[in-house]
Amino acid sequence: MAGAVNPDSVSTGARAMFFMITPNESSFQKVEDVPQYVQQATPFFIGLMVLELVVGFLKTGAPVVTLSDGLTSVSAGMISRIPLLFMRGCELTAYMFVWDRYRLLELPWDSAWTWWIVFLGVDFCYYWVHRLAHEVSFIWAAHQVHHSSEYYNLTTALRQSLTQQFTSWIFYLPMALIAPPAVFAVHIQLNLLYQFWIHTELIKNLGPLEWVFNTPTHHKVHHGRNSYCIDKNYGGILIIWDRLFGTFTAEKEKVVFGLVSPINTFEILYVQLHYYLYLGRRSTTFKSIGDKCLTFINGPSWKPGKPRLGDHLDNPKLTGQEVPHYPNWSLPLQMYVIIHFLLALGTYQDVFDNKMTLSQFNMLGMTGYVLLTITSMGFLVDQRPRASVLEMLRCVLMATMQRYGYMKPLLPTLAVTTQAFVSLSLLYWALRSFSQMFSIRKKTD
Repeated sequence: MAGAVNPDSVSTGARAMFFMITPNESSFQKVEDVPQYVQQATPFFIGLMVLELVVGFLKTGAPVVTLSDGLTSVSAGMISRIPLLFMRGCELTAYMFVWDRYRLLELPWDSAWTWWIVFLGVDFCYYWVHRLAHEVSFIWAAHQVHHSSEYYNLTTALRQSLTQQFTSWIFYLPMALIAPPAVFAVHIQLNLLYQFWIHTELIKNLGPLEWVFNTPTHHKVHHGRNSYCIDKNYGGILIIWDRLFGTFTAEKEKVVFGLVSPINTFEILYVQLHYYLYLGRRSTTFKSIGDKCLTFINGPSWKPGKPRLGDHLDNPKLTGQEVPHYPNWSLPLQMYVIIHFLLALGTYQDVFDNKMTLSQFNMLGMTGYVLLTITSMGFLVDQRPRASVLEMLRCVLMATMQRYGYMKPLLPTLAVTTQAFVSLSLLYWALRSFSQMFSIRKKTD
């Protein structure tokens, strides 16, 4: 039946999240034949996040995720995928380039041995990608996005960096000398998918599996800012690399999540880019060229006279009573943000669904609208002074896109309602902006 859900695709998407796919069903000769496992698993991302929310509330009596933090995490995930609209992923592109020109050996693509070798190779390389992302400041500037949440739940898994993909590809290139790109394309997705479900506090110790696999308890430690948690448990699927290389630690006292110095904002561009600006400012405080360069190459805690990775004793002391940053914003504003975020999410999905038929101009315009929306939502959550003006301008763009058919309603039956809602939003923020401008002018007179 047309439009029916393929049961095999559903089954594959669910099992891919837990690395339960066999070599026989996931070995392909050509990269073009490799399924989009991440895309197939999207409904399960949503389902598991809802399940975590329900179970967490029943278990603790409180939500495991806040609206402000959850929307920021999802927004970061959206931003991280935008480069895929304009180019193939850096990791696969670079891998295929090296394979086509410099491969030394060609392992058979249809061999189970090849499949398992590539699994181990990808996971081993990921360990070093991840470890260097914590030990080299300019790479940490990208990776810190993932650690910026002060909560630990499944939405945190989506909090990804826009820029990290532009450096991570380097670490996988040695595998391109022997392993076919199609097998690599399978495992780079499976490795990513596995790491989604381990971002939760609801799953406790898994017994003997804890010795071999990365689990929620191990990765929970990795997201902590306690002294014993920092620079530990880098593994992707397997925790054995951490045990081999001395970077493993078990959970001890209560884990406090987030960055050593919390950023206390939900403005998405700041979340993504603030550490680059910080490194630039920090480098100017040093006199020698060497120290300026080492600011970007050594660890985030490094200072002149300190070891390469710095000294964590200089980090702020924790009491275990720390409370995550939580803005006090009204329920109507929360509902407003949710509705407009969902409208932008619909446009975002339309861009990806139709990227082969959209012109570059239309794709850039629709992408710009999505970026402006999630930025403006962050301003509203933070209650910035300029939030009204930015939201007014965004509503102008949204009304224009709606007028020319580039923005769809949440449901076809809500087309008229959505149009009226957009118009009322524009009117409200225009009045609010003009009122603020007159108030400022009155104070200066």
